[in-house]
Amino acid sequence: MDSESGIGFCADERKRVAAMQVALTVWEGRISPLFDSTRMLLVAEVKGRRITARHYEPLDCDSAFSRADRLNALGVDVLICGAISDAFADSIEARGIKLVPFSSGEVEEVLKAYLTDDIASGRYHMP
Repeated sequence: MDSESGIGFCADERKRVAAMQVALTVWEGRISPLFDSTRMLLVAEVKGRRITARHYEPLDCDSAFSRADRLNALGVDVLICGAISDAFADSIEARGIKLVPFSSGEVEEVLKAYLTDDIASGRYHMP
């Protein structure tokens, strides 16, 4: 079966095979406490549960629409962030990006928790 074209795979299997872009807001090595004012993203390319590439991207725009458009242009599938206002959350979700808000902790730990499905445990939730 061809994993590139998805021939012979159901939709769920294609999603597992395809790379996914996970973005995390960054401030001093931790999840930025407020998405609305964050200026830096860590974008990790994830395939399965493995990180295959990573890079930092500036987030210099301010409006809800321009920030959501920037995430979309980067190919982000999932955004992990701290607190976020409704306008920003609505704009991001309207573009089909999964939002994991009110997260906190060291960026690397939070990313690992997301990859191991431990992020919902409450340990990485804002107080």
